[in-house]
Amino acid sequence: MKLEDFCDMEKFEEIMSNWALSTGLATVAVGADGQYISDCYNFTDFCIKLTRGSAEGCKRCEKNDREGVGVYSCHAGLMDFGIPITLDNGTVLGSIIGGQVLPENPDEEKFRQTARELNIDEDEYIQALHEVNVKTQTEIEASAHLLGDVINMFVRASYATMQNHQLVSELRDGISKAAEQLVLANEDTKQIEGFSKRQKILALNASIEAARAGEAGKGFSVVANEVQKLAQGMGVTSVQIKQALNNVTDTIMSLNKGEED
Repeated sequence: MKLEDFCDMEKFEEIMSNWALSTGLATVAVGADGQYISDCYNFTDFCIKLTRGSAEGCKRCEKNDREGVGVYSCHAGLMDFGIPITLDNGTVLGSIIGGQVLPENPDEEKFRQTARELNIDEDEYIQALHEVNVKTQTEIEASAHLLGDVINMFVRASYATMQNHQLVSELRDGISKAAEQLVLANEDTKQIEGFSKRQKILALNASIEAARAGEAGKGFSVVANEVQKLAQGMGVTSVQIKQALNNVTDTIMSLNKGEED
């Protein structure tokens, strides 16, 4: 299952964009396969162009992306975060990663050492470093967890909405099938009514023949009377069944009308 299967990704992107704009932190969302599922917001040249632009830096960054959980210090000295995107049942659908901010004013010599390790021009690296926002660790942690909470609430609400739509669709299908069965049942009640009428005629004819037979027809007369009672009972039952089916049909029609509205 993918987020794109049930989430309004435009709204998802809007949440990410507004959060990045208001906090000054970078962020991007990735799916369970590690592939980007959103645009990159507030990504810095220090991280993307220079650090990840070097072979060794990219290798170290990818290792951080795989292993980083919560808010943590990246290999280059910035603060990053990794917040899982999950459903209520614990299913992990991806994660929100980002940060790319400094927890305090940087020690330039330390970053020059990193530049040398990554084979990056030191002066260019320090110039890009000065463009990186500085936030306290408390601010960084609060911002990261806020984004995680908002995104997860949005994702879980979207998933619940999808499930509700599926349930309604299944209910609608069930109601339609029930309506079809009721049509067949109504046809069956017509057959019962037909059987009842024929039995009444049969019982009447039998009574006439029994009367003609006189004493010899008494036993047959008893049978004819029982057949007549059975026919009458079938007629009453048929009417009751038909009324019950009509009531159920009316209820189903009301349900269908309510769903369409």
